[in-house]
Amino acid sequence: MDVAQRATERAPATEAAAGASLLPFVSVIVPVRNEEGYIGRCLFALAAQNYPRERLEVIVLDGGSTDGTVAEIEGAVAASGLPCQLRPNPGRTTAAGLNLGIAGARGEVIIRVDGHTRVDPTFVAASVRALQRSGADAVGGPVRTLGEGVVGRAIALAMSSPFGVGNAAFRYSQREQWSDSVPFAAYRRQVFDRVGRFAEDIDRGEDDEFNYRLRDHGGRILLTPEIGGDYFSRADFGGLLRQYWGYGLAKAAVLSRHPGRLSWRHLAPPAFVLAVAGGGLLGIVDRRCRRLAALVATAYAIANAAATLRLAARGHRDEAPYLPLAFATIHAGAGAGFIAGAARGLYRRIRNAPWA
Repeated sequence: MDVAQRATERAPATEAAAGASLLPFVSVIVPVRNEEGYIGRCLFALAAQNYPRERLEVIVLDGGSTDGTVAEIEGAVAASGLPCQLRPNPGRTTAAGLNLGIAGARGEVIIRVDGHTRVDPTFVAASVRALQRSGADAVGGPVRTLGEGVVGRAIALAMSSPFGVGNAAFRYSQREQWSDSVPFAAYRRQVFDRVGRFAEDIDRGEDDEFNYRLRDHGGRILLTPEIGGDYFSRADFGGLLRQYWGYGLAKAAVLSRHPGRLSWRHLAPPAFVLAVAGGGLLGIVDRRCRRLAALVATAYAIANAAATLRLAARGHRDEAPYLPLAFATIHAGAGAGFIAGAARGLYRRIRNAPWA
């Protein structure tokens, strides 16, 4: 083989290497705690990315897992060859893990991924392309929520339904649009220099709080269906209730800092809980309150049944018997959590008031 032939055969590989070197280095940060059964497939999905491995690092921050999470991480990394660092997260919360990851990350692009997530093979590349073409400060895609078992599938359907989650576009939208917040976002590195890090005193609401703060600083957040990934829902109603109770607590704390972001979607669950539970209690002394509670409960039951029947008609008959409870668990958990969070915030403000 002559020199010209060898040069010709080397050219594509050389060009590919040169092209890869022009791509931004990406750091994927995965804060976890007790994610056994999920973190392995999350890491295998990251290992299957079509983004050049030499331009990618994964940093997993473990918040003191007490199950088999660490062993599952080690096994997945060894089997996949994923460039991954496992670090401790003494703060244990998601926000603390994210901040530790950002501090040690080398990437020009920082992507947050959840241990319950399985991203598409194009996830990283699509995130980078969306940042480059849009000029956005952060980008993310709609989440496909999946469940395991008939109850898990019913929960996933409820979490993907406008009746279940209101106008949270990232749960079901397939239209590219500017957004207040996106889950599992890709950020330009300089965003954190400009806006700061995640709020460690807001657990489970740290991404919303950060994204609202980013918007307040003039940042732009793009939701695009080019970026895809699966989120695995809780498999039982107890887990779902705890999850949405936590979301409610966090949402109250986030909105106390960003009251301009308050919308009907945030107020509907606490209003429902107050009307039914509060009206029922007050109904002991006032019949009108009891009638109001009954009216609200009846209207809710009708809306719940209608949403259930719509999903059943779309081929989800097996899940239909569990959907009403899934919807009610989401709304009651989020509503009660929001009320408790608002009460806690009010108590702190009174306690810290100058006259206290």
